[in-house]
Amino acid sequence: MATIVEKFFATKDELTAELSSSLEQSLVSGIKQDGRAVLMVSGGSSPAPAYKHLSNLELDWANIDVAMVDERWVDASHEKSNEAFIKSTLLQNQGAAANFITMKNSAATAKKGVAECEAAYQSLKRPFDVTILGMGPDGHTASLFPHAEGLEHGLATNDLVCAINAIESDVTGKITERMTLTLAAIADSKVVKLLISGEEKLEVYKQAKQGGAVADMPLRAVLNHPTINIEVYWAP
Repeated sequence: MATIVEKFFATKDELTAELSSSLEQSLVSGIKQDGRAVLMVSGGSSPAPAYKHLSNLELDWANIDVAMVDERWVDASHEKSNEAFIKSTLLQNQGAAANFITMKNSAATAKKGVAECEAAYQSLKRPFDVTILGMGPDGHTASLFPHAEGLEHGLATNDLVCAINAIESDVTGKITERMTLTLAAIADSKVVKLLISGEEKLEVYKQAKQGGAVADMPLRAVLNHPTINIEVYWAP
């Protein structure tokens, strides 16, 4: 079982304030200890206010590496690109000086792009200082989707990234081809921040926490990992 600390808030504003402060402390500490800090970021509405807050802080951005937790295999100009989202929220203002490592490359498919992406991610300091995860109503996290092509490999490999082809659903949308951090990469982080909002997702989280088949709810692999330190942030 992972070490899990649950931080439940009355409002999203309170969650954002706590998350922003915690991320700032982790980045400052990482630079102080190692000369660089590494922040693994996810898309989604939950972290967006914290990203915008961080972008205005006078941090040593030149020594901060920002990289994606997962990405749809689309160009950075695509409306569904997580990279575009990060560039419009975190990598603004002061944050524009951070070193960004893209997950998407010029390969025709995610499978063909794995080697190049792996090489880029291998250049990052480990353990990562912070990895920010979200969770879907289907129990996926990062792009580790239930019963997806590549899921088994992503949970078992020691590589940092893997290609995923999800089963199309309301959650995945039309773009099922993804690149994602593996379970091993998520585990190679000082702390994992799992962001959840709303009652429906809280119930999904509780269900995943109770155990069961990992292929049905891949978040279980993270929650059950013996060395992961998880802080769960929830607001209604």
